[in-house]
Amino acid sequence: MIYEMTYQVRVSNFNEGLKWYKSLLNKDPNFTPHEGFAEWELIPGCWLQVSEGAPSDGSGPLRLGVISIEDERDRMLQELNVKSFEIYSREEVPVKWATFNDPWGNRLGFFEYINEVEKNNRINSIVGSSLEV
Repeated sequence: MIYEMTYQVRVSNFNEGLKWYKSLLNKDPNFTPHEGFAEWELIPGCWLQVSEGAPSDGSGPLRLGVISIEDERDRMLQELNVKSFEIYSREEVPVKWATFNDPWGNRLGFFEYINEVEKNNRINSIVGSSLEV
């Protein structure tokens, strides 16, 4: 039985990486057990770890569900100087998505449910509260 998960990205400059990921996630880490390592619980049981080290080629992307992908794109371009952020969709896929790189080459992204009722139902089932639709 799987009940929890972690996903780790590595950054060559931990202090810059910590600052960048704090801005990306809009919060301080939940856990910093030692120098060169920080961890955020994104939703219950899902942890993102940022560790000092050489980034892995070809890993990811880690895509995070968001309420408004357009708002997040604007924030990434302004606050984090993300160079490329194109939003994609396909008729048969219930989400729109985007992938971008952090400054160390780790592949990240966002996705947003297109149907507002479905989005609200997913949020409610995971987080336990609803949005006004």
